[in-house]
Amino acid sequence: MTSVNSLVDIAVFGIVGAIMMAALIGLLLVLPGGASGTTPKGRVAFGTASVVLLVALPTLAAADSLSAGAGFWTAFAVASCAVAVVYAVNVGMLPLVARRRAAAGGRSALASLRPSLPVLAVGLLVCLALGLLGASVSALIV
Repeated sequence: MTSVNSLVDIAVFGIVGAIMMAALIGLLLVLPGGASGTTPKGRVAFGTASVVLLVALPTLAAADSLSAGAGFWTAFAVASCAVAVVYAVNVGMLPLVARRRAAAGGRSALASLRPSLPVLAVGLLVCLALGLLGASVSALIV
């Protein structure tokens, strides 16, 4: 039964995190100056919100798994997969953001921006690191 709970945790926390990250990206695009560049304070605020989301999301997912009786490695896998769902949404929205930025700045090179395989691999390593951080913090808390 733990495996079903883990899949539910991945789905719930991954989808909620993906929606929140997409909302942050959408706000960044529609705010005044979003396409042409925001103010430094705006960038810091959105960066801080993104980091808080990417740390809190796997921590909550792992804490839910640990409180259901799962072990540390199961909590680590749940946290990493939840962050990977959010990462997939970010990669999926990258072309949209790049086209919007290219239209505002007149740069055609940005319009065809696609992440390469090494960039995607490093992103997955970051997902694993965030999953480990979330599982470790939740193991200390729970």
